[in-house]
Amino acid sequence: MPADRPVRIAPSILAADFGRLAEQIAAAEAAGADLIHVDVMDGRFVPNLSFGPVVVEAARAATDLYLDVHLMIVEPERYLADYEAAGADGLTVHAEVSPHLHRTLQQLADLGVDRGLALNPLTPLDVLEDALPSLDLVLAMSVNPGFGGQAYIPGTDERLRRIAEMRDRRNPACAIEVDGGIGHATAARAVEAGAEILVAG
Repeated sequence: MPADRPVRIAPSILAADFGRLAEQIAAAEAAGADLIHVDVMDGRFVPNLSFGPVVVEAARAATDLYLDVHLMIVEPERYLADYEAAGADGLTVHAEVSPHLHRTLQQLADLGVDRGLALNPLTPLDVLEDALPSLDLVLAMSVNPGFGGQAYIPGTDERLRRIAEMRDRRNPACAIEVDGGIGHATAARAVEAGAEILVAG
C-alpha cells in the first residue's frame, strides 16, 4: 500500500442497534471511523431487505463523516436522487443491475456525489476497463452480498490485485474498497492486495 493511500475504516450501520443509531454512529466516530458505510438492500437483487433514504437522512443528522451508501438494489437509477437528497456523499451501484451503466454513472455525476461501482465475487472485471475513468470508487465484494457474517472468499486477494493494477493504469485517483468477511487476518491480506477502504460489520 503506497504511503499516499492510507487505510480507512468504514463501519457498516447494518450492524447497529437502530433504536440507538445516532449514539452508535457517534461511538464509531469516536473510535476512529473514517466514513460510515450504509448498506441498502431491496429484497430483490439480494435476499434481505434493509432500509431506504429515511435512514440515510437519520445517519446524516448524526454525523459529519462521509456517508458511503452501497445500493444493493435493482433499478438504482430510479432512486439515486432520493439518496443524494437524504445526505449521501457517495453512491455505489452494482454493475450487475445497470444495463445502461454509463447513463447511471452520468446521473451520479450530475447529482454531484462520488461515483462507485460494486462487483460481486464472480462478476468479470472487464467492465472496469471502460468504467474506471468515470469512477471515484471500486467496491470489491469479498462475500456474496445480502448477508452479514459470511467468510471472506479466498480468491478476493488476487481479484483485488487485478483491480489495483487496472486502477493504477486507468484512474489512479479511484479508491478501492472491500466489503465482507473483514477481520484481523483478512484485513491485512486485503490491504496488501490493494484495498484501502475496509468495510467493517
